[in-house]
Amino acid sequence: MATPLKIDEALLQEALALDDHTTIDALVETALREYIQRRKRLKVLDLFGTIDYDEDYDYKHQRQQT
Repeated sequence: MATPLKIDEALLQEALALDDHTTIDALVETALREYIQRRKRLKVLDLFGTIDYDEDYDYKHQRQQT
């Protein structure tokens, strides 16, 4: 799908210099993939501390059983 984008030329040149992508299309695709991965990781981090354990749950004891 062709999508016209207005991207700062200096940003494009800096990004191209940092990686070995030969085309701007490849660079933008990689940037989008990395953006998506980061956002998914951030959503997982939001889950930390949201799981309620029983009061008698002993993770140290659980580790010794394996």
